[in-house]
Amino acid sequence: MELVIIDYGMGNLQSVANAFRAIGCDAKVSSHPEDLRMAERIVLPGVGSFGDGMRNLQSAGWVEALEEEVRHKGKPFLGLCLGMQLLGTTGTEHGLCAGFNWIPGIVERIVSDSPTIRVPHIGWNDVSFTKKDGLYSGLGDSEVFYFVHSYVMRPEDNTVISGLCFHGIEFAASVEKDNIWATQYHPEKSQRAGLKVLNNFVNMMKA
Repeated sequence: MELVIIDYGMGNLQSVANAFRAIGCDAKVSSHPEDLRMAERIVLPGVGSFGDGMRNLQSAGWVEALEEEVRHKGKPFLGLCLGMQLLGTTGTEHGLCAGFNWIPGIVERIVSDSPTIRVPHIGWNDVSFTKKDGLYSGLGDSEVFYFVHSYVMRPEDNTVISGLCFHGIEFAASVEKDNIWATQYHPEKSQRAGLKVLNNFVNMMKA
């Protein structure tokens, strides 16, 4: 089994699977944590609230399985949208909720003084790359990606940020730390650039 997409009841998983298949990667959507043992790569997508996401992952046994396969065994991991936010220490949506704490930091709502800035942030926006040898290998200095979100991750360590976006405030559009990569935008909805990001992940750490 090459790549497992985690089904924990949050988001359109089939569009993520279709995007991987479009680049020639066999992707399996799974609701069984034990499938991670055979996975070579792991993807955590998601749309919805931080608290609901963590509760669903915990109740289905994904948290322990992910800690073992990603943190202890070092398998390549990609978080998408909510899947990126859940990597933080604490989410603030509808009260405080503990996250994975793989990328220490807080997840906060987008707040802007400008009346022209709408939240949720929905649509295409520029992402400037601060790292160009991982997610963004072969993509130049910046690209346009598709966003749907109201909250953003604020990492304690800014060196993990690989892409920056501006929507009323500047925020982390992506992070990269060892075998853990994540994007706030939806690469599966971002056409050519998004497929390139997914392809870079698939080729991550290949022998």
